[in-house]
Amino acid sequence: MNECIQETWPDIPYGPWRSTCSALHLYLQIIGKYRLARSPWVNHSWHATLYTDARGFTTGLVPDGPGGIELSLDLIDHEVVGRATDGRIARFSLEPMSVAYFHGRAVDLIRTLGGTPEFHGRPNEIPEAIPFAEDKMERPYDANAVTRFFKACVAVTNVLQIFRTAYLGKVSPVHLFWGSFDIAVTRFSGRHAPLHPGGIPALPDEITREAYSHEVSSAGFWPGGGAIDFPAFYSYAYPMPTGFAAARISPEAAYYDENLGEFLLPYDAVRLANNPEDMLMTFLESTYRAAAELGNWDRAALECKVGKPRQPRPM
Repeated sequence: MNECIQETWPDIPYGPWRSTCSALHLYLQIIGKYRLARSPWVNHSWHATLYTDARGFTTGLVPDGPGGIELSLDLIDHEVVGRATDGRIARFSLEPMSVAYFHGRAVDLIRTLGGTPEFHGRPNEIPEAIPFAEDKMERPYDANAVTRFFKACVAVTNVLQIFRTAYLGKVSPVHLFWGSFDIAVTRFSGRHAPLHPGGIPALPDEITREAYSHEVSSAGFWPGGGAIDFPAFYSYAYPMPTGFAAARISPEAAYYDENLGEFLLPYDAVRLANNPEDMLMTFLESTYRAAAELGNWDRAALECKVGKPRQPRPM
């Protein structure tokens, strides 16, 4: 395998870092909940998500304290870093610890920056979750596995960003949903969707229903956990059009998971491909096309060519 591809698309088997991954998920929930608590509501909960940056994940600028505060998880130097617009900086190390300890350190960090460390104290989208402040079990921290995961997230984000450009209709940012722990991008048909039934563990139905208020084709990446024990790409449509599950999808490694109601493409199939970016783009395009065609979306009005640097779209 080409060493450059291996560096860009590292091996990230879920099993060896399962416990660290679970801890990282909860740490990101704490950081994300701070942004959620201080930011005005944006459709589909886009005000709550995190973003991949050059060193890990960030809240972006949160309106709080002296004007604004940004919290970041640096997954290269392995620390939580907070910056305020008045110049204050605070940080603490990511290392083996309990979720309760991380929660306490995050609260102290926000307060040190002049912010308001008041946010919902229980995890979302995790069945029978323990409140952060009460979760005192020691968690491991595999720094090498975390950095490999971050590098994979950079590669994934770059492809999703390109895929995002080929759409004139409403499309989400490429962002990390810390509840479900996935990097996602979502395209919208422009039409209202049937009321979502809700029922996602530890997530109020009103949140789910607002998120799925309009027809979507959504795709993204999970590190593993929950219903699957391997890293994978996914794609689904809501509402699911008739025939979607039986649609012919590329590449060959992709398949429809009946339990999840989504198409999956194992990360390893992409990682080991001669051209990982092309394989992933093929999956994104073919699953979207199935959703749009079977759902009778106005593709001619919604789609465009992939964006190119320094090239305005022709009118």
